Amino acid sequence: MLAEFFQQLRSAGVPVSIREYLSLLELLASPAAPVDTEGFYHLARLALVKDETRYDRFDRVFATWIGRRQAEISQKDIPLDWLIQTMRKHLSDAEKAALEKHGWDRLMEMFRERLNEQKGRHAGGSKWIGTGGSSPFGHGGYHPEGIRIGGPSAGNRTAVKVWEQRHYRDYDDQQSLGTRNFKMALRRLRRFAREGAIEELDLPGTIRGTAEQAGLLDLRWQPERHNTIKVLMLLDVGGSMDDHVALIEKLFSAARSEFKNLEVFYFHNCPYESVWRHNRRRHDERIDTWDLLRGFGEDWRLILVGDATMSPYELLYPGGAIEHHNKETGAAWLQRMVSHWPHSVWLNPEPSASWPYRQSIAIVRELLHERMYPMTLEGLEQAMHHLSK
Repeated sequence: MLAEFFQQLRSAGVPVSIREYLSLLELLASPAAPVDTEGFYHLARLALVKDETRYDRFDRVFATWIGRRQAEISQKDIPLDWLIQTMRKHLSDAEKAALEKHGWDRLMEMFRERLNEQKGRHAGGSKWIGTGGSSPFGHGGYHPEGIRIGGPSAGNRTAVKVWEQRHYRDYDDQQSLGTRNFKMALRRLRRFAREGAIEELDLPGTIRGTAEQAGLLDLRWQPERHNTIKVLMLLDVGGSMDDHVALIEKLFSAARSEFKNLEVFYFHNCPYESVWRHNRRRHDERIDTWDLLRGFGEDWRLILVGDATMSPYELLYPGGAIEHHNKETGAAWLQRMVSHWPHSVWLNPEPSASWPYRQSIAIVRELLHERMYPMTLEGLEQAMHHLSK
């Protein structure tokens, strides 16, 4: 759409460069992008016209171009991506506080009613499924408790359900920079057991024995050392966890190098009836959580990693999962895991100072018997100390 405008300006003798055009696109993609025609006019003129003597030519081209654009838009549906960028409504704190939470059952009932009644696309309203408004249904706006449909999050993180196909990527377990402190903290968990045939030289014992024998070599042997600690790690991925990718990858990489027996699976927000090993195949190659419980004995240490930031419905209501309909609550699955693996902890990348303000974090901490630790060196050491008991 703007490429045509760019070409018309150049044809009219306005010397617009590619650099200036790209600057305009960058400004339109920023949070400060205008949402009305007048705002766009002033922004475009500021970005594209460097000589005041060209203002008259710019105005004539703009008037012709925007008039044709408005006529075309009035004759057909407004493009969804244009709505996302231009019709987003920013509410004040007072307006946000005035919006009403409806409760899970009422919210689902209202959603079914909207689906049956709505006949067209809406934007900026407070009732229908649309964009940029304060309705509980749609995307790009704000509501304290709603269902996000058909587009990206506006960053408020208040959706209790998401209707879209989302794709996540696996965390990188080869991350090497900045992982040394993680390795040192995780190393506290390792326990070496003396077992197997005598086939390894006990160097400290040999030195000590030789000294006791006045220099006569006294070779001493010991069973080969095996790292017998077994760790099952479940990683939250996607959504609000995107803010913590770098930190999680450092932890993941350190765990790969420190634990010989490490098994890793993914979940989103809360483990439910299935988990997965690879995010790109998460819809096709799910692993039943019951198989996880049957396949890994209680001697395994369970480490759950996630920000525990979600709607409380995801933990307390059947069907509350944000991406699918779960027959059992997230709390029920967490209770099963904690009961099956008594040595279990939850590592949270969110700063601990923010925990009291998240209801879901309080619920998860209670389910884990307060064994939630921040992903700081002190927090990791405390978590490893608990797991090594």
